[in-house]
Amino acid sequence: MICDTSSLETMLDYIRWGASCFATQGLYFGHGTDNALDESVALVLHALKLRHDLPHMYLQSRLTKAEREAIEALFKRRIMERVPAPYLTNQVMFAGYSFKVDDRALVPRSPIAELIEKRFQPWIQPQPEKVTRILDMCTGSGCIGIACAHMFPNATVDLVDISPQALELAWENITQHGLENRVHKIKSDLFKAVDKNRYDIIISNPPYVSTGEMQVLPKEYQHEPSLGLEAGSDGLDIVVPLLRLAPPYLKPDGIMVVEVGLSADALQERYPQVPFLWLDFERGGEGVLLLTAAQLSQYQLFFREDG
Repeated sequence: MICDTSSLETMLDYIRWGASCFATQGLYFGHGTDNALDESVALVLHALKLRHDLPHMYLQSRLTKAEREAIEALFKRRIMERVPAPYLTNQVMFAGYSFKVDDRALVPRSPIAELIEKRFQPWIQPQPEKVTRILDMCTGSGCIGIACAHMFPNATVDLVDISPQALELAWENITQHGLENRVHKIKSDLFKAVDKNRYDIIISNPPYVSTGEMQVLPKEYQHEPSLGLEAGSDGLDIVVPLLRLAPPYLKPDGIMVVEVGLSADALQERYPQVPFLWLDFERGGEGVLLLTAAQLSQYQLFFREDG
C-alpha cells in the first residue's frame, strides 16, 4: 500500500486512515460521495459486511487480520486503479433504494432522485395512483425507472437502453426489487423499438458529455462505459433527437425530464426560443430540464429543423 497501515487496529483507525490517504492521493469523488471521509466509511463498512446505521460504539472494535486485509485490498484498488467506490462495493443508494451496480452501466448519481422522492410535484398532481405509465429512456442500471415504480404503485414502467449489457444489469435490479410484473426492459435506439404508448412521465439521463470534456475527465470515469457518457462535440447528439422524437409518446398533460449536465448552456444557446425549465435541487446538482407535453409540441419546429 502507499500508506503505512502497521499501527492501525480499529474500524475508526481505518476510516480515518482511508480518508487521509484518499485525500493525499488526489482521488476524485463524484460517484455517490463527494468527499474522502464518506468514501472511506463506505468501503470499510462494505469490507466488514456491516450496515451504515451501525452503532458508533462498534467503531472502536479491533479488527482481525483477515478484516484488515479485506479493507486494505479495497483501498488499494481505489487508490491505484482509481476504480469508483460503487464498482468496488457493487451497490449504490438512489432515491432511498439500494441497487446493484457494476461497469455495465454508469454509477447512479443523478439529482433526478430528488424529483422522484417528491413524486415530481408540483408538475404531477398529488395523486400518484393516477400515474399509469412511465418511460425511463437511456436507463443504464434501471435505478430511475425502478425508483419511479416504487413511488407510483399503479404505474407500468418501461426501461429503454441501446446497450444489452446495461439492460442485463437493469433486469437484475428489477428482479431484486420484485417488480417483474410492472417494470419492463426494452432494447432500443431511443424510440425505435418502443410501442406507441403514451406516458405520463418520460425521464432520461442520456449521454451528454462533449468530446472535449471526455478528454479531461478524472481517471475514475474511464471505468464507466463511454457509451453512457460521450455525445458528440457539444454533448447534444442524443439530447436533441430525444426532444424531437418524444411528443407522440407523451400524454397531453405529461411531462418530460432530461438531464443534460454541463451541456445545458449549449442546449440553451442552440434553442433560445424554447422555455426550458432548469430545476434546482436541495442536495446539489444542475443541468436538469423539464418541459410539458404542450411545450414540446409547441416548439417542435425548432427541433425538427435541427434534425
